[in-house]
Amino acid sequence: MTLIHPVSFESNTSENTVQSTSENTSTENTSAAETAVVEAPAEPVGPTFGQLGLPQPLVTALERRGIRHPFAIQTSALPDALAGRDVLGKAATGSGKTLAFGLPLLARIGAEVKHGRRAPRGLVLVPTRELAQQVHDNLAPLGQAIDVQLATVYGGAPMYRQIQQLRRGVDVIIATPGRLQDLINQGEATLAEVVVTVLDEADFMADLGFLPVVKELLDQTDRNAQRLLFSATLDGEVDSLVRRYLKDPARHEVVRPGGEATPAEHLAFSLAFRDKLQVATELASRPGRTIVFARTQLGVDRLAENLKAAGIRAEAIHGGLPQAARRRALEEFTDARSPVLVATDVAARGIHVDDVSLVLHYDPPTDSKTYLHRSGRTARAGAAGVVVSLLLPDQVGQAKRRFRQAKVDPPVDRIRPGDAPITELIASGVPVEPKERTQRDNRRGSGGPGGRPHRDGGHRGGPRRSFGDRPRPSGERSSGERSYGERSSSDRSYGERGPRSGGRSRPSRYGN
Repeated sequence: MTLIHPVSFESNTSENTVQSTSENTSTENTSAAETAVVEAPAEPVGPTFGQLGLPQPLVTALERRGIRHPFAIQTSALPDALAGRDVLGKAATGSGKTLAFGLPLLARIGAEVKHGRRAPRGLVLVPTRELAQQVHDNLAPLGQAIDVQLATVYGGAPMYRQIQQLRRGVDVIIATPGRLQDLINQGEATLAEVVVTVLDEADFMADLGFLPVVKELLDQTDRNAQRLLFSATLDGEVDSLVRRYLKDPARHEVVRPGGEATPAEHLAFSLAFRDKLQVATELASRPGRTIVFARTQLGVDRLAENLKAAGIRAEAIHGGLPQAARRRALEEFTDARSPVLVATDVAARGIHVDDVSLVLHYDPPTDSKTYLHRSGRTARAGAAGVVVSLLLPDQVGQAKRRFRQAKVDPPVDRIRPGDAPITELIASGVPVEPKERTQRDNRRGSGGPGGRPHRDGGHRGGPRRSFGDRPRPSGERSSGERSYGERSSSDRSYGERGPRSGGRSRPSRYGN
């Protein structure tokens, strides 16, 4: 394995130290190479995307989107990935991972463009529906520039629309494991021609119990396919995945200055139970985007309703909501029409929205890892952010241990509603201008095929329900669980146990 040790978290457009160390390692010995430390000046002078070897059509497509200088993880990983090597990336959210794996994927597939009915040659596996959609939204415009077609495949959405798109032919599938396995079992998809496989947020897929089906999917791809694996942690089950499927990978790691903790300001407030909702309401009124984390789905729904009753535009998102409702909530938050999003922990890895200025732990997380995942929603890509924990008196001791494990050390101040620390925090917020989606945006929807929207944003004849959304008598099975004659394990919420695998596989329509 070739190790590229760690590079600075920020992009090369900021003032920071970039350290790169190359080593050649084997299972028996390790030899260290030279270490080069370069102080990056204020003006960007690092390599451009073109100098890193990216094809010019993709460079042009990036420039049209205002992206001219790669982030540190992209600078480090792109040369190896573009050369066809397996890559093992360790980086936190907000570090630019999507383009780090997306650009070499598109370059490889775009080098030999195919048309008409065809099996996919690129595969991106992600743990959540929201992450699948956001990866698609980031890469689809770049793929369009080089005539590479992308499709999303995930549970909670109509399966027949995904099947229609696969039958027409796509080059890259961005999928959650369960739904993709369902489509393969039905003969509607094949991975036999995949030449590049990406695993994003591999540690979260392990936490959700998806790794058994992930291994089944990887076993169906070409043994010589290129593997790009990105994860915030590389221990436990993820390490076994690396050893089994990656061949002499180049390892690239991005670290934040000062350790693992997010480069945000961390605050903790101790308060009485009777004051908790009032303080949360005051903080949620702060200008800018805010994500509030609660422990349960019911708690998320109740808190969102309380915030709305107080005149705050807030949306709820959790695994118990229909996919259409979750997509709508995320769009409202992304566009800042509802600047407050109330979420459960399962959404901590599925929300990748820049310019989140405040993360509020309404209910404290269970461990330091969850604390970091939640907190990683703010201070992304070098931006500023604030993380606030609301603690009842009996939660302070455990919270302090969690802070130490997360390598943060916020003082725990006793507060009441309206106290100076609260008012100062509210005053420091910066408003975000709401974005109104154009008619073209509404027609485009969230990626993937669908009906033509009516003028009110829905489909002709009223909103079209996705499988499993319609009311049904007690005991009746949802049609989403029985698409095309078989029960779909992927229509479960992603916070539940990992999908089951197996079952008889129908012959592939691709003839493989």
